Amino acid sequence: MWRDPGTPADSYYQLRPECSDVPESKFRIKAGKTLSSRKWKASFSPEGYLDIGKTLRRIQRGGIHPSIRGEVWEFLLGCYDPKSTFEERDQIRQRRRVSYAHLKEECHQMFPLVGSGKFVTAPIITEDGEPTQDPIVLQQINLEKEPAALTVGNGNDENPDASGGSQMEKQSNGHGAMDKREIQWKLTLHQIGLDVVRTDRTLVFYEKQENLSKLWDILAVYAWFDADVGYCQGMSDLCSPMIMLLEDEADAFWCFERMMRRLRGNFRCTERSVGVEAQLGNLASVTQVVDPKLHQHLETLGGGDYLFAIRMLMVLFRREFSFPDSLYLWEMMWALEYDPDLFSMYEEHESAENLRDLLGERPSRNGTVGSLKEKT
Repeated sequence: MWRDPGTPADSYYQLRPECSDVPESKFRIKAGKTLSSRKWKASFSPEGYLDIGKTLRRIQRGGIHPSIRGEVWEFLLGCYDPKSTFEERDQIRQRRRVSYAHLKEECHQMFPLVGSGKFVTAPIITEDGEPTQDPIVLQQINLEKEPAALTVGNGNDENPDASGGSQMEKQSNGHGAMDKREIQWKLTLHQIGLDVVRTDRTLVFYEKQENLSKLWDILAVYAWFDADVGYCQGMSDLCSPMIMLLEDEADAFWCFERMMRRLRGNFRCTERSVGVEAQLGNLASVTQVVDPKLHQHLETLGGGDYLFAIRMLMVLFRREFSFPDSLYLWEMMWALEYDPDLFSMYEEHESAENLRDLLGERPSRNGTVGSLKEKT
C-alpha cells in the first residue's frame, strides 16, 4: 500500500549554506496526521473554547505543523486554559506583555544594554561589584559613541558629554551599593552573551543581530526574574525555539518561563549534587530493566553512572537531534503528559503571590518562585 512520505520540516528552519554537517531531520509533515492550521482552527468553538482532547490526540499521531507550533505550545505549556475564550486569552496576553515590559525596564535601569539591541560577551563587573574598565566591554557598550543606547524612549541623551567610564560606574552602582542579587545577575550577563552567540548558529534566523539580542534580553530578564536559578548553560538552547516560534518577545518570554517551571530543577546545582542527578538515576534503573546488556556494557566502559547523559537530559536532546526533530520530540512529550489543570495550578499560585505583594508579606521573589516551581 502506498504511503505518503510526508514533507520535510527543514524548509521552515533555514540552514546557513556553509553548514553542511547538520543532521537531516526525520520529522515529516503528513497530511491527516500532523496537526494542521485548518484542524487547529476547527478545534475552537465560536467563543474560543479549545477541544484539547482532540488536539492532543492529533499531536500524538503526527506532531504540529511548524506554522502554528508557537500558538499550540502556549496551550501545551500551560500559558492558556483550553476552557478560556478568545477575549479572556487576549486579556491575559496583554496583561503579561505589560508585566514583561515592567520586568525588562527594571533590568534596563540596572544595565542599559537590556532592550538596546546590543549585548555583552565580557564581564561588566568584578565579583565584589566594582565596574570593569575592560576595553572589550566599553567597545560593546559603545558608551562614548552612542550614548543614546543608554536612554529610554526616543533616544535623546540629556548628558551627551558623559564619559564611558563614568557612565559605566554610574550604571553599576545605581543609587548606592549593589545587593548580592544584583551583583550575581550582572555577573551572569556576559555568560549569557557567550552562549547566545553559540546557540543555533547553523540557522539563518540567527544571522540577524536583532534576533541574537532578543534571545539575550529574554535570558537576562529571566535570570533576574528567577534569581534562585538565574542563568545556567543550556538555557539558551531551550529558549531559542521560543524566539523563532513566537513573534512577540513578551509571549516568547512567558512561554519559556512556563517551560522552565518543568525544567528548572535540572539547573539547580550545589557542591554536592547536580540538578539532573535524580533523572540520571532513573535512566540507569530503566535501562537496567529494559536493556540489561546495554547497562552492563556501559558499566564495563565506566559509564554506569550515566554522566554522559547530563546534557541530553538538561536540554531535552536539543544538541543530539536536528532542530525540527527536537521540537517534535518536545511537543510529543508535552502532549502525552498534558495535565488539564496545569493552567489553573499556575494561576492559583500567581494569585497568591500577587496577594502577598499587596499585603507586603512576601520577603523576596526568590523564595516564592522556587516554591511555585516545586509545587507545580
